[in-house]
Amino acid sequence: MAGAARLKDIAEINGVRKNQLVGYGLVVGLDGSGDGKKATFTVQSMASMLEKMGVTVDQKDIQVKNVAAVMVTATLQPFARRGNRMDVLVSSIGDAKNLQGGTLMMTPLKGVDGRIYAVAQGPVNTGGFGAGGAASSVVKNFPTVGRVLSGAIIEREVPNNFGDRDRLMFSLHNPDFTTADRVVNVINAQFPEPLARAQDAGTIEIRVPDRYMGNTVSLLASLGALEVETDNDAKVVINERTGTVVMGDQVRISTIAIAHGNLSIVVQENVNVSQPLPFSEGQTVASPNTRINVQEDGNQLVVVPRGVSIGQVVNALNALGVTPRDLIAIFQAIKAAGALQADLEVI
Repeated sequence: MAGAARLKDIAEINGVRKNQLVGYGLVVGLDGSGDGKKATFTVQSMASMLEKMGVTVDQKDIQVKNVAAVMVTATLQPFARRGNRMDVLVSSIGDAKNLQGGTLMMTPLKGVDGRIYAVAQGPVNTGGFGAGGAASSVVKNFPTVGRVLSGAIIEREVPNNFGDRDRLMFSLHNPDFTTADRVVNVINAQFPEPLARAQDAGTIEIRVPDRYMGNTVSLLASLGALEVETDNDAKVVINERTGTVVMGDQVRISTIAIAHGNLSIVVQENVNVSQPLPFSEGQTVASPNTRINVQEDGNQLVVVPRGVSIGQVVNALNALGVTPRDLIAIFQAIKAAGALQADLEVI
């Protein structure tokens, strides 16, 4: 089918989701590019860490520059098991200049419920560098952000009774009644009895057959490979900041007449300075001189026929010779005139 997509690419299973983890830690071993004296929380963290290791030290005596306070973030994948490893992202929160060559100390990573799900530690890879002197410096990429490859070990699993379910719920990424109905028809066509039904425009309920009870992995593997022809609402998305215009395949324009002319105004300011002769008692006189040039393109009224496809709509609008930013103003005017058979969304 033209425009068909796999079910696994347009929908996701309810309950199978990623979880965000975050933690606060220290990166040590930096070559003088760590936090300065203004980052008091770094000094407090060092004193607290040393105290837990049996070393008592006064915060006033800590003046090292090879330590940086960082925030550690990670994404816990679904079905991750205890002992598995995952990458973590390390980001400086102080005034450190470079994390290159540093080592992340053991950092607990917590979920939204406040429980520890992983522990991270290891060398930080920045993928960039920074070097400089008293007058100039050179920086490539962002050396204050790095990644610890396979640096976190999962210590707690997210409870999941996925294999014991008798019903599965699919959520469409882009809810649409037509797409939901097509998904139900494609799934039911694979089994002798109907198993799927649409609860709404974005939720599909599937009853697990008896022969797949306890083996939902095989069922989902076969369902995920099914191809479904998706359908979306007609929409025109415009971004006035960048001049970007994106139109969907279902966009239609009624027969209208458009006249669009560009008005260019150029204002140039010059100052004529008249100076007196040397040793004279005259004064310097500055007189402003303004030049204004106004030019307007003489575009004629153009009839844009009703578009039956996205290609004809684009060809009709290109006949006006407009730029993307002019196209934004034209679409807004067409929408106001009621001739745009699509939603106009400004981002």
